Amino acid sequence: MQAIQVNSEQLSLESFAEAGLTCHQKAVKVFRLPEFPPPLAYHYVQSYYADMVVSLGKAISCTPSDDASLLASDPPYTPPYPLTPPQGTTYLRALVNTVSNKRLDALEDFQSLYKTDAEIFPPQMVKSLVDSLPESERAQAERRPELKRFINRTKRDQEREQSRTSSQDEGAVKRFKLPKKHMQLEEFVKCVQESGMVKDQGTIHRLFDALTVGQQKQVGPDLFRVFYTIWKETEAEAQEVCLPASVSEHLETSECVFKLSSSVKTSRGVGKIAMTQRRLFLLTDGRPGYVEAAQYRDIEDLKVSSAPLLLLRIPSLKVRVRGRKEAFEANLKTETELWNLMVKEMIAGRSMADLHKDPQYMQQALTNALLMDAVVGSLQSSKAIYAASKLAHFDRMKTEVPMMVPQTTAEVLKHKINPSVELTTPHAVDVLLYTPGQLWVSVSRGKVMVFDASTWSLTHTCLQVGTARLNCMLEVDRDQVWMGSEDSVIYIITVVSMVCNKQLTEHRTEVTGLTLGADKYSQKVAYSCSAEGSVMLWDVATLQVKKQFRLSCDRLLSVFSHNGGLWCCSRDSIMEVWRNGSLKHSMSLPEKQRATFSSILLLPELEEVWSVCMDSGEVCVWHMKDATKPYQRVELQDCSGCFCMIRVKNQVWIGGVARSSAKGKVYILDAERHLVLKELHGHADRVTTLCSAEDRYALSGAGKHDGKIAIWKVE
Repeated sequence: MQAIQVNSEQLSLESFAEAGLTCHQKAVKVFRLPEFPPPLAYHYVQSYYADMVVSLGKAISCTPSDDASLLASDPPYTPPYPLTPPQGTTYLRALVNTVSNKRLDALEDFQSLYKTDAEIFPPQMVKSLVDSLPESERAQAERRPELKRFINRTKRDQEREQSRTSSQDEGAVKRFKLPKKHMQLEEFVKCVQESGMVKDQGTIHRLFDALTVGQQKQVGPDLFRVFYTIWKETEAEAQEVCLPASVSEHLETSECVFKLSSSVKTSRGVGKIAMTQRRLFLLTDGRPGYVEAAQYRDIEDLKVSSAPLLLLRIPSLKVRVRGRKEAFEANLKTETELWNLMVKEMIAGRSMADLHKDPQYMQQALTNALLMDAVVGSLQSSKAIYAASKLAHFDRMKTEVPMMVPQTTAEVLKHKINPSVELTTPHAVDVLLYTPGQLWVSVSRGKVMVFDASTWSLTHTCLQVGTARLNCMLEVDRDQVWMGSEDSVIYIITVVSMVCNKQLTEHRTEVTGLTLGADKYSQKVAYSCSAEGSVMLWDVATLQVKKQFRLSCDRLLSVFSHNGGLWCCSRDSIMEVWRNGSLKHSMSLPEKQRATFSSILLLPELEEVWSVCMDSGEVCVWHMKDATKPYQRVELQDCSGCFCMIRVKNQVWIGGVARSSAKGKVYILDAERHLVLKELHGHADRVTTLCSAEDRYALSGAGKHDGKIAIWKVE
């Protein structure tokens, strides 16, 4: 019979007695494990695990919660301090459930530990458990509210940890130290970024203005310490809010309470006003209950008012909601002005998010609101509310510069992604690649992010692929993605492990293009090209160069395989070459209309090659089989240059920049009729890259003054 003896206070009690010292000896409790089966056959082992789970369940139910004598001994993951019952037995049962593939039961045990103290459960083990859930068990978890919320919380914690890890390259440090001297703006920006509170420079500049209202433009160490402490305490309090299931079921899956008021009287009862990303609600006192106050998008009017109390007038916040006769009123007293500011910013953020199909606006508005709260708490002066108003960025933007989205754009735009959200400034989207179920995004200096194409949520943060800009990506054999870099290397990423385990280093200058093709034996091969004109043919299986040649041109930009030959685009010409590199024919613009080519697109069934230029708003359509025929020109309205092209169904999508405003535009053309069907205005900077997701969506990425990805519905 095996046993776990679980009291660490049994050290040399006899020696104490021999020395004549009196020692109170606690009763030792022993948890006895079931008999281990002699033959290590699968069904015997599984039966052993089942027996152990039953025994541990009985121990948990029979052990008083304040009995600290039953401790866990040497678990595979060592908690930061000894576990008290029923923590120890619950922890052990979670491990047994894990190894016996009872994932949901294991998660329930870990959830129980998380409720007791978030520090005692193993985050990496739980993440692996969540990631390994098959679809059937994931569906079961969705039907269990508490377990569903625990899984979502685990994912959010993991994303935050990934963000913190990736931000190391952006100047953050692992151990933040509070400043010891006064800081001017530049030092303040660096300090806030290192603290992990906010990364965005624009927001930090507004925070600096708020903290220095009415004084010299510098932030002292004492003020920063108070501000930082309040911010961290608010963050900790939000994480500790534990809502009963009867309240949680009214909220969305990813919705969390970020701010709670003190207990106040309202028109719907007494309780605390709770603020989430989506709404305000009343968490009633006594037996906690849920009373909806308002969703931000439904608020018609918000104002500071006053409510009578005996002979006094108590400051209150009055919320008028669309479709309701009675306004919701909360006697927030001294908190009223602050809540008015915060809720106005949330309303404006919600409006911007809905208008631009960009949920990041909502998250930014929430950050602004929480910064307002910390500013008011740290200043504690008559100017505190005015100072906090400096952070009302979206509310001010909504008032001063109404941002309307054209109807055509609003109808086609489905969603937006901001891959620069955890970076200090927006970075240009260099390359987009869709592979089944995943969107690959390359931003500054070889950073690659991978998004789930069903939810557009981040799954892998900042794979570092070299240290130079990436120019192109290509899916090869469904299990590899090749990436061509400015540093002249082709990096090969294994899709399953998301690890770069191979590099192709034969090019001598930056790799600008990649494409798949077939050799004369119909075997799959890959072609790559580099800026100085080199083209290489790769055996995909052996990763060996089978052939290479060099073209004479001004910066080779891309290569495409078609019908036994290659089409290549350089800045000054479009070339069709044989597989041995000999030139079949070349196309270029007349001297008077000379512009710099940026992209070409092959439409073989129409026997056409389309081209665009980075310094022209014209599309040129060439005949594939007869280069002597005159090309057709299609004029794009209000366009000063184009940078990318893709084919989606019977349409050609072109990314460019407007002439009038320097903002990005996407043009949709009918491939057969050569007519412009739609102009889409979705970016604040030029459109740098396009890709298609199974002809259902087209995706556009923009330059560094925007840094976002727009997802468009394809009709």
